[in-house]
Amino acid sequence: MRLAIGLLCLAATLPACAETLRVMSFNVRYAAKSDGPDIWENRRDLVVATIRKHSPDLVGTQELLYSQGQYLDQAMSEYKWFGLSRRGNQEDEHMGVFYKPERLNLVDSGNYWLSLTPERPGSSAWNMSLPRMVTWGLFELKSTGQKFLLTNTQFAHRREDEQSRLMSARIIAHRLGMYEDSLPLVVTGDFNAPASGPTYETLTALMKDAWTNAAKKSGPEGTFHGFKGTPGAARIDWVLYRAPWKVLEAHSLTDNRDGRYPSDHFPILAVFELP
Repeated sequence: MRLAIGLLCLAATLPACAETLRVMSFNVRYAAKSDGPDIWENRRDLVVATIRKHSPDLVGTQELLYSQGQYLDQAMSEYKWFGLSRRGNQEDEHMGVFYKPERLNLVDSGNYWLSLTPERPGSSAWNMSLPRMVTWGLFELKSTGQKFLLTNTQFAHRREDEQSRLMSARIIAHRLGMYEDSLPLVVTGDFNAPASGPTYETLTALMKDAWTNAAKKSGPEGTFHGFKGTPGAARIDWVLYRAPWKVLEAHSLTDNRDGRYPSDHFPILAVFELP
């Protein structure tokens, strides 16, 4: 396959093949026994199959329990993962990040909480029912040495959490705004907010939305479907970026097996062309 791609590059009129980066945001739904026929054990291999089929270089997951992360790690030897739970240990949901070490070096990584005390593990604010957090990774492309920062998150989920989602967006925007413009930034997440309004506008004042800037896109806009496959009204899962990159493709992925879906969210895939 690599030889075939190389021959195509030599035959092309362009001086070299463009470098691409495939980024996925995937709320995998935590392993809840109350999910009945959609329990984790019945869909975990669908999660593996979906990731492998679309072959992202990076996956920002949400709602990932440690046991789920370990299962995916063992099932997909081409990926490594890292992350910490929202309690600051391994005993709750993680914002786990998976990446292909064949393509990417992990230079640094860390976590912070969406609260008034972001460095304190498990901290919360604004009447959220659960701690919310960010897991980030500084990566380097092995082929070019280019570095970029991935930020992965999930915002509060209740209807009454609108203010907390806005404040969470402000914390992330403030942190990302401190990086030099020369460092590309990518954000993945389940924001539990529509792609409009104050929360979205706070982040897109700094970053672009891969979905709206894609040269080619497919799939429904509504990304939550509750295991039914029928899209919700809002696009609440986003891939955002600040970089001189072109978005070749953006897809909300409806992969399923006989009507069983890998999660209650459609994963989002963005394919970037890097200069």
